[in-house]
Amino acid sequence: MTDSNIPRSKPEIWLMSAYRTDSHARWADWLVASHPNITWKRLELTGRRFRWRIRGNPISWLNLLPDSTPDLIFATSMVDLATIRGLHPRLAHVPAWYYFHENQFAYPLSEHQLNRIDPQMVQLYGALASGRLFFNSEFNRRTFLDGVFELLRTKPQADSLGIRMQLEDKSEVLPIPIEPIPPAADKDERLILWNHRWEYDKAPETFAGAMIQLAKKKDIDFRLALLGDRSTAFPNEALLMLREKLADRIVIDERADSTTYRRIVSESSVVISTSLHEFQGLAMLEAVSAGARPLVPDDLCYPEQYPDGYRYPPGDQKAILDRLSGWFRRGFPPAPDVSKWVSSALKENWQQLLIFNLK
Repeated sequence: MTDSNIPRSKPEIWLMSAYRTDSHARWADWLVASHPNITWKRLELTGRRFRWRIRGNPISWLNLLPDSTPDLIFATSMVDLATIRGLHPRLAHVPAWYYFHENQFAYPLSEHQLNRIDPQMVQLYGALASGRLFFNSEFNRRTFLDGVFELLRTKPQADSLGIRMQLEDKSEVLPIPIEPIPPAADKDERLILWNHRWEYDKAPETFAGAMIQLAKKKDIDFRLALLGDRSTAFPNEALLMLREKLADRIVIDERADSTTYRRIVSESSVVISTSLHEFQGLAMLEAVSAGARPLVPDDLCYPEQYPDGYRYPPGDQKAILDRLSGWFRRGFPPAPDVSKWVSSALKENWQQLLIFNLK
């Protein structure tokens, strides 16, 4: 009797992630831990060498797939699912779902990158090869569908509207849950938090410029918590500028371990994003769950999450400065409610999805 013919006490899902980092890792770990009624077989590749990962994952997994045939394939949108199903005919009729942490149609390019169609086509073919599409925000869903339409609109013999409608009909929003961080009893009303990667797509130079200008206001006393992943070999210029000009205000400057990270977040009063891209903004949601007031661009996923009073025109350094000055001088607003994104609120949605479809 082959493995595929042995009766199963629990349904089997292959969880495929071609770029295990940040939200991809957190989602996969949470999904497996919170659904022990499923036999999970995890196929994950480390989050490095993006171009190779998104295009070459079928080669990386070519001779490493389990012998069994799963009840469902649940793949992230970094997985070249169409090619994998083509290379392994036994998987052709296995139901497959696609989860979008991000999409390549809305990802900003740095000055050193060229716009390439390959990553976009991987995600388009993967979406066409999947029975259901899930997105972590409406912004993510909309920009993917619009991006597909715009890509195909000028191409010969491409039914841009028909394909967009086909994908839209099987798409829905299902966010990644966060684990809330309890606010510290001794919250520091002077502490401003940055908890993002120090890379171009997070626009840290806008944050640094606003902080340097804020420090010139003699009646405003503040401190900085500089967390987030950073390169030690090639430090970000904005981070170097803050270290040079505001060293006396920095209380922590490191990629902190989990315990330290949660402590600093719990103590922070304000958390700022200057991102050029954000598909769900888990770090912001975590900080707000701990009582930090968010200050975010009026763009990306943020209008879905935070009221007008917490948003500023994208890239407007002066608007950040003015908003912070007003908060420090006249008092801080309460942190907005983000309870709909915590694991206790979303777990039932995920359980119903998996249990109902795998009966």
